[in-house]
Amino acid sequence: MKLDTDFVRAQFPAFDEPSLSGQAFFENAGGSYTCGPVIERLERYYRQRKVQPYAPYEASRLAGEEMDEARARLAAMLGVAPDELSFGPSTTQNTYVLAQAFREWLSKGDAIIVTDQDHEANSGPWRRLADAGIEVREWQINPETGLLELEALENLLDESVRLVCFPHCSNIVGAVNPIVEITSAAHAAGAFVCVDGVSYAPHGFVNVGDMGPDIYLFSAYKTYGPHQGIMVIRRELGALLPNQGHWFNADSLYKRFTPAGPDHAQVAASAGMADYYDMLATHHGITGEATDRSAGVHDLMRTHETELLQPLLDYLGDKNSVRLIGPRDAADKAPTVAVELAGPGEEAAAQLAQHGIMTGGGDFYGSRPLQAMGIDLDKGVLRLSFVHYTSQAEVDKLLNALDETL
Repeated sequence: MKLDTDFVRAQFPAFDEPSLSGQAFFENAGGSYTCGPVIERLERYYRQRKVQPYAPYEASRLAGEEMDEARARLAAMLGVAPDELSFGPSTTQNTYVLAQAFREWLSKGDAIIVTDQDHEANSGPWRRLADAGIEVREWQINPETGLLELEALENLLDESVRLVCFPHCSNIVGAVNPIVEITSAAHAAGAFVCVDGVSYAPHGFVNVGDMGPDIYLFSAYKTYGPHQGIMVIRRELGALLPNQGHWFNADSLYKRFTPAGPDHAQVAASAGMADYYDMLATHHGITGEATDRSAGVHDLMRTHETELLQPLLDYLGDKNSVRLIGPRDAADKAPTVAVELAGPGEEAAAQLAQHGIMTGGGDFYGSRPLQAMGIDLDKGVLRLSFVHYTSQAEVDKLLNALDETL
């Protein structure tokens, strides 16, 4: 089964927007276009439901129901219980709050493991635990390949390690890390697992329940939704960690780690992401439970992206003037492609913009992996990233533009 890209693109108002006409969007790792169902729900909420939710009058009741719907449907797609999923203002903020909970829970002499492959949001807050006497161990990437190797993690694990934090995939390297194998190794050593799914989730939601991590984080604004951070924390761990919310919310798992009140409208609008997945599943004849439909849509997205990605990797891999970072096999990589050039990545992005290519250059909050691979942060990289709504014609346009710029 092939993804119907015409149907997909019809669900995104951006493709009918005159101001974006003639341009190809290749900075999706920084944030995706928003799908129509999310926009419709957000507008409806502001027009009809913009009241304090969960009161008995009609507008308030409907507002609360829409917020609950978003949590329940997204949790079902991810294979977790509704109260194991919570919303926050961003993944960075959610990670920071979790780190504070761990700061209270851990004792001096305990250790955590972080990687140097991460975006800073899933690294910086955890590294600050060293100020509280927690040992922070770094699982380092191979400086040539940019990959995290399981053997190196196993050498760091012992009875002192209480938490292992790593990305599903890096927003620089793009390699898809084996969550199940890493989680199994960490659990066998008695450690909990936190996965930063921000860079992978745009390419399809996964069954977090089956994969096994104790925490899984991603950003809705990169998965076709509003600017919210979505956090899964499994009940066993959530009950152990100290409450970070209001004291009267201590018994509510989905409120324990959200100190601020939720953005009602954006939480409600997040149900539009579930609407969109359901639309894709129905259009492509995918049936079953929520996790089955979600898995089917995930596979459609990844198959389409992989077919478009391989020619781009082959093209860049054959260029002596660039250093292609990460795997060269599209099956092992999300379509987030970073290349080191002779000059600054931002300059190359500016040249590509003249050819109708929207992309960016810099360090993308990934200074640690860049430094580990010996890349000058002042120069940074050119990053080309796309998702399932990208068309073959847009990739061809990109390749032609690269021919003229590199």
